[in-house]
Amino acid sequence: MLKQYETVFIATPVLSDTQMKEAVSKYRDFITGNQGELVHEEDWGLKKLAYPIQKKTTGFYHLFEFKSDPTLVAKLELQYRRDERIIRFLTFGMDKHAVAYAAKRRTPKAEPQPQE
Repeated sequence: MLKQYETVFIATPVLSDTQMKEAVSKYRDFITGNQGELVHEEDWGLKKLAYPIQKKTTGFYHLFEFKSDPTLVAKLELQYRRDERIIRFLTFGMDKHAVAYAAKRRTPKAEPQPQE
């Protein structure tokens, strides 16, 4: 049975735009190449870290929401650990409430209609 997961990784801020896109596409391809199904993806860009990691104070954040077999998560995290570009990552299994919240968050809010 497929379970839904959300994974966020922080890449080192010294990467060029091209290198960051390569890292993102590597993990996108890794998920889809291992029978994972991408549900959603967000590029949060360069953000300030709450505390320095490896003497860096900023990092590129990227989020993937995907459905897969639970064994894929261990393989994905092993890839993160082996990649020197990734300074932090977090993956968690989403329950039905988290899935519903994420879907609601993704839908654009309707513009309020002007009162006449």
